[in-house]
Amino acid sequence: MPHQPTVGILHPGSMGAAVAACAATNASSVLWCTAGRSPATIARAEQFGLTAVATLPELLDRSDIVLSLCPPAAAEDLARDVAEHGYTGVYVEANAINPQRTARIAELLGSTATVVDGGVIGSPPVGGKSPTLYLSGPTVAVTEVVALFAGTDVRTGILGAEIGNASALKLSYASFQKTSRVLVALSVGLAHEYGVDQELLHVAGRRSDSYLAEPEYIAKTAARAWRWGPEMEEIADTLEDAGLPPEMLRAAASTLARWNDAKDDTSLTLTDALTRLAQP
Repeated sequence: MPHQPTVGILHPGSMGAAVAACAATNASSVLWCTAGRSPATIARAEQFGLTAVATLPELLDRSDIVLSLCPPAAAEDLARDVAEHGYTGVYVEANAINPQRTARIAELLGSTATVVDGGVIGSPPVGGKSPTLYLSGPTVAVTEVVALFAGTDVRTGILGAEIGNASALKLSYASFQKTSRVLVALSVGLAHEYGVDQELLHVAGRRSDSYLAEPEYIAKTAARAWRWGPEMEEIADTLEDAGLPPEMLRAAASTLARWNDAKDDTSLTLTDALTRLAQP
């Protein structure tokens, strides 16, 4: 990287803000746009030391690299706003969306910007955690993004030049990792209804590699259901496009929808989550 770039982060959520903070190691500054953001987002951006700007046009005019990390449903609308501005830098589409949507975003922005396909696997880079940002797309742009995270808690992996590869890997991994968490909730929920949940956990505890031995994660799953549900739909669309059955992922999305009112509720207990799960 010939110089320290200016980086813009779009909609800095828990993952986006932490990833952007790592990028600050090799950037001249990391910008975010305050327009329309919630008090929680403002507090998060301040916590991670991001630089506030008032409008999206200002962020785009100043940024050499833009990172898009937002809820899946908003990805294309956000890219459309960026395209309307005529952004000319590197646009890292790192949302949990299917490869077809990533390709549409690349086509939408491709006349002016250089689009890199990204997929984050792992937890936000805080508290010693080190997620991997997988990348695919034009070699020069991918190399710039790799350099941006050199020496930080965000590891990078290169998956070739084809847009869609990183998205496919992200959703392939998430289809197991996140659906498994849903299945744990269903398993423990069923046992709970019959009063045999402790016996189930005793059986599961004999296998330390079983998600069934981690019932405490059910409450965390419930709090994240508003984000995970749309991701399950994205995976289902990808499976269907590949000629594979999407029903299990659509069912997982339907199950997660029962927790939509628990959005980011960190006070939720296991009993609360199981009670909500049992209520249509």
